[in-house]
Amino acid sequence: MSVSLLSWNMARKLLFIQLLAVLAIGLLFCLKDPSWGASAFGGGLAAWLPNVLFMIFAWRHQAHTPAKGRVAWTFAIGEVLKVVASFIILVVALVGFKAVVLPLIVTWVSVLVVQILAPAVINNKG
Repeated sequence: MSVSLLSWNMARKLLFIQLLAVLAIGLLFCLKDPSWGASAFGGGLAAWLPNVLFMIFAWRHQAHTPAKGRVAWTFAIGEVLKVVASFIILVVALVGFKAVVLPLIVTWVSVLVVQILAPAVINNKG
């Protein structure tokens, strides 16, 4: 199996685990109040959706063999787009949908923590 295929499978597993975290935390906050659950889903999407977009961006640029040095620029541009997308989603959730701040931030941070910890768990498992 090629390295790119392995990294593609790892990225899909990571995104799936993050999505499960969003759903679980959102459902737990729904037990308190449906608006808290919706806010939690918004916060989770603010962390998860930019990761999906970054993966698609990186995957599309991986198909071409870039010149030396362009890999770093592609990664930097992808990260900037990810941060901007996350910020826009958080602002839309807070201002546009009047989301509750606590579940929004808790879910957002939780998905980011899952992004950091899940690769170690996936690597140790397999």
